[in-house]
Amino acid sequence: MGYLRGFIPWIVAGVVSSFDWRWGAIAGLVSGLLLLLQDRFRGVGLDALILEISTVVYFVVVGAVAVADPGSALADHTDVVSFGWLAATAWGTLAIRRPFTLGIAKRQTPPEYWDMPEFVRVNNHITSAWGAGFTFTGVSLAVCGAVDAPAWVGIAAHVAGLVGPAVFTKVYPARAQARLLAAQAPVTAVPR
Repeated sequence: MGYLRGFIPWIVAGVVSSFDWRWGAIAGLVSGLLLLLQDRFRGVGLDALILEISTVVYFVVVGAVAVADPGSALADHTDVVSFGWLAATAWGTLAIRRPFTLGIAKRQTPPEYWDMPEFVRVNNHITSAWGAGFTFTGVSLAVCGAVDAPAWVGIAAHVAGLVGPAVFTKVYPARAQARLLAAQAPVTAVPR
């Protein structure tokens, strides 16, 4: 579940933003930069840090707007915009055929598997699950805001949009590996 570490700046920003969105954006940026720098000092490659880099860019932009124009309409829509940003990151990395989960998976998988089409396919599916979860959450929050839905509906959207892809990320690779191993198993003659 180490991939969830990349969400720490978003959680920090969400908590601090409940007091002031400017400080939330700054806290998200600072925590994102600290995690990014920590990983780089550990020698983590940039391909494994796509989510972290995207996070820092997001908080630079939102932080600049928040500081320059504290009364900006963006203040009331950062939840929707943040999930839109994350969705764009996921779908964008798929569009360029570099799913953001690929670099993360390489940190946990022996190099001899990296060039296998199955390895890339599994990461395409995992990135798609995250893209769908981010998209679902962003759209749900936009609808909740438009119809003035109760807070619990937005909370439920957050949970569904994040827990679903997290469970998929945990379960799917093992199932895909089991299918691959079953397909490669030698066929033995069945006695009659």
